[in-house]
Amino acid sequence: MPSSVVANFKYDRTRAILRVFFVSGSVYDYFRVPETAYEEMKQSGSKGTFLNLRIKGAYRYKKVK
Repeated sequence: MPSSVVANFKYDRTRAILRVFFVSGSVYDYFRVPETAYEEMKQSGSKGTFLNLRIKGAYRYKKVK
């Protein structure tokens, strides 16, 4: 389902980094995210809600651009 906040996201399994591309154009890396969380996000009906409830505040992050 399309999100009004999250444009796309991808996961680097070797480094456990979730990269989130926002509709606004911002890109953030979230570190040490378990693959299970990534898989749950893929299945989530609302990517933005999942991100707010399960990723933000739970994992260290860095703005990429």
